[in-house]
Amino acid sequence: MGERGHPPASDVSCAVALVVGELAANAVRHGRVPGREFGLRLVLDRAAGVPRVEVTDAASAKRLPAIAPPSFPEGESGRGLLLVDALAERWGSTARSPVGKTVWAELRLEI
Repeated sequence: MGERGHPPASDVSCAVALVVGELAANAVRHGRVPGREFGLRLVLDRAAGVPRVEVTDAASAKRLPAIAPPSFPEGESGRGLLLVDALAERWGSTARSPVGKTVWAELRLEI
């Protein structure tokens, strides 16, 4: 992001870093398949003003992500997708062929 004019301490870079961290943590925790890693892709479409984060894992048998209502407000987990939903202009997931899924989020350059 810094190479594209968004310094590390900027709101945009911090939001992208948080979304990357949350989606990557979910891929490790919920999408892990022994012997396989997850993939990360960051694309910056300057014309559209959209940074896009994509995290791919190999677990296609597991359900696609959805925001769950927080049942335990003091719990240590369960808020990641709430943060992604708050920071992203839009986000979702797509099945990946032959196996796996990609969870993606698009953010605004002006946060």
